[in-house]
Amino acid sequence: MEFLASIGRVVLGFLAHVGRLTAFTATAVSHTVRPPFFYRLTLKAMIEIGYYSLPVVGLTAIFSGMVLALQSYTGFARFSAEGAVATVVVLSMTRELGPVLAGLMVAGRIGASMAAEIGTMRVTEQIDALVTLSTNPFKYLVAPRLIAGTLMLPFLVGVADIIGVFGGYIVGVYKLGFNPSSYISRTWEYLEPLDVISGLTKAAVFGFLISLMGCYNGYYSKGGAQGVGKATTNSVVSAAILILIFNYIITALYFGK
Repeated sequence: MEFLASIGRVVLGFLAHVGRLTAFTATAVSHTVRPPFFYRLTLKAMIEIGYYSLPVVGLTAIFSGMVLALQSYTGFARFSAEGAVATVVVLSMTRELGPVLAGLMVAGRIGASMAAEIGTMRVTEQIDALVTLSTNPFKYLVAPRLIAGTLMLPFLVGVADIIGVFGGYIVGVYKLGFNPSSYISRTWEYLEPLDVISGLTKAAVFGFLISLMGCYNGYYSKGGAQGVGKATTNSVVSAAILILIFNYIITALYFGK
């Protein structure tokens, strides 16, 4: 019976965690569409998520595009299909690599930062002080970050797509010897609006998930500095797992048959 009881404790704990996350998500989303709105905090979060994440996202994208061009050329050369390199680079970046890599990098940078900041406010009772001052923590801390994450990650992914395709162009033209005009024409030939739209949709969902996990784990952190560190780790890991799960779900919705 002790074995069954241990399984029951795990299941009940998991269900309680899912229920708390669902209630947190519903409350947070409701506060993003109801006034009052803290525009200054939202703008600050947008700058933090979007502008200050540009260097790391740009570096990730350009080297991903360059490596993708090299690997594609190596594989397609075996079948005398080197001309498909430009198409593979642009489709891979816009559909998959741009949103996923940008999401993972932002999760590591912004998700951890949100969890650490809100977690520190929780363990030092600053969130309780906000409640005492009649300030809703969801309205003041969570809603601006959710809005900023959902709006700014598509912007980052759009920039990552352009930089990644440019990285593939550099390798294709200056290292692999492709004709510049031919490479550009092959890039545009098979690119469709749905490819870009699907990537930007993923980016918006990923931005929401990253902000949600960072705020949720920070909001419910406890146990002092050790609890804040655990919340930071949990926010990054959970956001990365959710990004991969929802990447498949959205891809299946757009391109599944």
